[in-house]
Amino acid sequence: MGFLEVMQQRGMLAQVTHEDELREYLNSGVRTAYAGFDPTGDSLHVGHMLPVLALRRWQQAGHRIIVLLGGGTAMVGDPTGKSEMRQMMTEELIDQRAQMFKKQLAPFLDFSSPSKGIVVNNGDWLRELNYLSFLREVGSHFSVNRMLTAESVKQRLEKGLSFLEFNYMILQSYDFYHLNKHEDCAVQLGGDDQWSNMLGGMELVRRKEHRQAFCVTVPLLVNTQGKKMGKTESGAIWLDPNLTTPYDFYQYFRNLDDDMVEKCLFYFTDLPVEEVKYLSGLKDKAINDSKIALAFEITKLVHGEEEALKAKEMASSLFGGIADRPSAPEIVLSSKVIPGAAVNIIDLLTLSKLFPSKSEVRRMIEQGGLTLDGVKVDSLEFEVDTDRLKSEEGVLIKKGKKSFHLLRIKD
Repeated sequence: MGFLEVMQQRGMLAQVTHEDELREYLNSGVRTAYAGFDPTGDSLHVGHMLPVLALRRWQQAGHRIIVLLGGGTAMVGDPTGKSEMRQMMTEELIDQRAQMFKKQLAPFLDFSSPSKGIVVNNGDWLRELNYLSFLREVGSHFSVNRMLTAESVKQRLEKGLSFLEFNYMILQSYDFYHLNKHEDCAVQLGGDDQWSNMLGGMELVRRKEHRQAFCVTVPLLVNTQGKKMGKTESGAIWLDPNLTTPYDFYQYFRNLDDDMVEKCLFYFTDLPVEEVKYLSGLKDKAINDSKIALAFEITKLVHGEEEALKAKEMASSLFGGIADRPSAPEIVLSSKVIPGAAVNIIDLLTLSKLFPSKSEVRRMIEQGGLTLDGVKVDSLEFEVDTDRLKSEEGVLIKKGKKSFHLLRIKD
């Protein structure tokens, strides 16, 4: 099947412009599409996965891809979905993160030759733009009235939107125009929250190059209550194994709500439709087999088969009763940060970064969801002996129902 057919079959299409014309365009040769990723965070996270996998399916259909890293747009900041302006970053930090994103994307996509895929950085052309020339060449094609109707703009007008951020749509549109002109790229892929920005680029291509361009969006990764997926009490589910271990990554998908299994199997695996239907049709306890299959497949995709097998075996050990004291992901702290004979549990778990803040630890304790070596922590004043943390066994931390970590300190 072609790209659009596969995307429709797997529920990965949100909106498409000129669908009939796009279908005909794709059937008439090898075509180029791009998707952009602004390096504003320490790593890509689960929320980025759908646009990445849309690029992957584009390649699987025999077409060419461009990954655009936002070394230029990250200096402005996308207001979409943000309640306030992003913190400004240095060019050096943006470029470091862009290189990291490039490495993280490599396992999913084929960059073995320019005919299959390339990576570009919009800092190469946006940072060198002459302001007055840019206003005359590009700004004249944008209606402020129309820009104000964009959802990303409307949501911020009440709280305040800087002129810097207001320019984001024009810069993203310029990216599409630039890639269309220099790389014959006529299709932009992106998350559905980018629809207004993408339409701006499509229109700019039409006005400047007098060519038809197309936009295709994927759904936002949300659960059945409409809340964004990819976050826990410890923060985002990162693709970087140093920020979210392969085990924690596996466990996140292993513990999804039952009604999310079918959707995520379609999104995040290459399992045939018939197998997805079978797995998602399992009921009661049998649905756990479906969750295990999902967790294994996406962990294998992101971290490789070896890490996926380790995570699966570790989970089986922890929850299958194979050992009295099973292995768990280990966190090692330096004794220099815990110099005393004992340490308060809230300070300890914040230092270990198992929780993003002290308030999150307090909340977990108050809700009765924290245990040490099988004993529930019921006091905010609870202290842990450092000798216990220095022992070979360490301390087994359980937060919530199914998240385990072995915590130790070393000299």
